[in-house]
Amino acid sequence: MSSQPDHFDVVISGASFAGLALARGLSQAFAGDIRIALLDRALSPSAHKGDGRSFAIWAGAKTILESLGAWSAIAEHAEPMTSIEITDSALDDGVRQTRVTYDARTSDGAPAAFMVPAVVLHQALLDTISSDDAIYWIAPAEVTGVALDEPNIGVSLANERTIFGALCVAAEGRLSTLRDAVGIKTVGWGYEQTGLVATVAFELPHNGVAIQHFLPGGPFAVLPLKDNQACITWSAASDEAQRMIALSDADFLRELDARIGGRFGAITLVGARQSWPLALKIPRALTARRFVLIGDAAHGVHPVAGQGVNLALRDVAALIECVTDAARLGFDVGHQPALERYARWRRFDSTMSATLYDGLNRVFSIDNTILRAGRGAALGLVDRSDDLKQLIISEAAGLNGELPKLMRGVAV
Repeated sequence: MSSQPDHFDVVISGASFAGLALARGLSQAFAGDIRIALLDRALSPSAHKGDGRSFAIWAGAKTILESLGAWSAIAEHAEPMTSIEITDSALDDGVRQTRVTYDARTSDGAPAAFMVPAVVLHQALLDTISSDDAIYWIAPAEVTGVALDEPNIGVSLANERTIFGALCVAAEGRLSTLRDAVGIKTVGWGYEQTGLVATVAFELPHNGVAIQHFLPGGPFAVLPLKDNQACITWSAASDEAQRMIALSDADFLRELDARIGGRFGAITLVGARQSWPLALKIPRALTARRFVLIGDAAHGVHPVAGQGVNLALRDVAALIECVTDAARLGFDVGHQPALERYARWRRFDSTMSATLYDGLNRVFSIDNTILRAGRGAALGLVDRSDDLKQLIISEAAGLNGELPKLMRGVAV
């Protein structure tokens, strides 16, 4: 990455997964004939280390990462899911009934999803741009505001420097400073839940099985990783979460074992536990003049389905295609009709996903005997229909609908 001028074609605020993928994809699509500023609050890329999360990378997102040249570095660290089990059994049930079991393969027999540690995904994306002269890493960069100055948009930094571009992309996460600065309003609410993440090792083989256990306080997931490890992702009621955070490692493992039910033998904690409050935040618009949102800035959804990174990569693929198509017709990269095309393309997917995940969390959090019986009957119907289960897996994998070229493995 090169030394730093002040004028660029594209300014990307936020250098996490979405920002890195977009910078790589734009440079690739323009064959390096573009100047991209990548603004990051961290002093250096290494400051992103220590993220204990892991992500389900579904088939469509995997194809995007392959197209960007990142998957080869990820593959050896990626654990394919073999099946997905859904249950809402109470912890004190004598027999924990699995309501639905999905074969986690696409129609061609390939894995529908892989579990990938966040640090692996971040490093692989970072490596794709590390020697790219089209991309300028500007850090530490504390963004304070944005102003339109046709034919550019200027991004103000805390050090009184202003970075100009024909297009500004906010990839800053759900608390986006630039989204607020351009006046894009959001709708949303807190869940009174806290997300807990921990990595554990099992005594007995997990065989690639992913488990989603819906509990009254929120969903509890066991997601398979390499080396017989697993990522525990737990959305707990905030008071319960605070109790869990305060526990010793030994007591925390006992709480995990009570929820896993001893299925994988002894459990060992690997690394530190992490937590954060959960909330829904959806913007009322995805674009403004020479400005666009991607990633969590465009859809801060509940993590119940583990789709956040996948939605972000779909944003990236769609935006690259829209911007590139406009540029090939002689327009600049901030051409408003191209941004509006992106918004139309991504609005339905992001809004419907947020609504669906919010609904799942709410429906399964109601601890009512009659409702549990109704849920069980509905899930039983799903479990008996292989065609319906395959459709659900295909939808989760991002294989349906109007797919951007990068999701189909086609060069932009």
